[in-house]
Amino acid sequence: MPSPLTALCAAALALLLTAPPAAAEQSTVEEAADPVRVMPLGDSITQGGSIGGYRLDLGTKLRAAGRTVDFVGSLADGPSSMPDRNHEGHPGWTIAQVDANVVNWLRTYTPRTVLLHIGTNDMYGSDPGGAPRRLSALVDKITAQAPNANVFVSTIIPIRFADATVRNYNAAIVPLLRAKGAAGKRVHVVDMYPSVPVSDLPDGIHPNAAGYSKMATTWFNALNSVPGSVGDPQQPQPGGSCTATAQVTGDWNGGFQAEVTVTNPTAAALTGWTVRFTLPGGHTVSQLWGGAASGSVVVTNAPYNGVLAPGASTTFGFLAAGSGAPALSAATCA
Repeated sequence: MPSPLTALCAAALALLLTAPPAAAEQSTVEEAADPVRVMPLGDSITQGGSIGGYRLDLGTKLRAAGRTVDFVGSLADGPSSMPDRNHEGHPGWTIAQVDANVVNWLRTYTPRTVLLHIGTNDMYGSDPGGAPRRLSALVDKITAQAPNANVFVSTIIPIRFADATVRNYNAAIVPLLRAKGAAGKRVHVVDMYPSVPVSDLPDGIHPNAAGYSKMATTWFNALNSVPGSVGDPQQPQPGGSCTATAQVTGDWNGGFQAEVTVTNPTAAALTGWTVRFTLPGGHTVSQLWGGAASGSVVVTNAPYNGVLAPGASTTFGFLAAGSGAPALSAATCA
């Protein structure tokens, strides 16, 4: 007959063997932030042709800023190298066509954030004057189905042969959208029209790569202005290392210009970097690009250059004002 101690050990072993095995794994999963689902919604300007439209550069900017996002939608377009190709940009579609399908898309993909650029095809349709009313109804349908989603609605970019019509549409929709935001809906106006010059529209309607990149910057700035719309930036990973090489690139009486190259020499991607160096006595940084400065001198990455792949580099530069010979201490990076 087994002793009480033996029986107790056997019971403990049985409990361990039958207990759920994922306790440790579960904590790891819970620590990893779920990606924020973002739905690019609209017509061919959202679809973006073979180059992926604004979605290509916007995804790059968001990842570089440490944002974990997932573009969602029933369509997938763009270059094969594009990490995230999903969207709801339907070439040739009008506001009414998007309106007829949007509830199903919202139910299927449950986006936290919607990027809506729509109305271009209405501008040369039979009723451009009614387009603001149709857009207002579409936005109401989106906010009713997804009341907790942030809905960014942009003015539409120029059309070379219908500029007056586009301007009238944009002027009419802005107050309608702002009224929805003032009423407590999560509706945000994005003024996209001035972002893309007509010179970036080869066919008068669709942007080239430069135009789409400008659209991406405008979307990115709008998203950053609304806390939570694309989640919180990922924090720099502990233990990451980098190198910084500083050099003076020009000088004059009363100051000098310098450039610092930040490199990731490791075999793993680096998220976030901080460079430290000192200036000659009496010198201060008067202007800096490619980073954010504090102290004397600490520079952290800008939103777009914080993620460095293995072996990758980025640079920032600055102007220093002061008397005496230009000089820089050895820069450190972490």
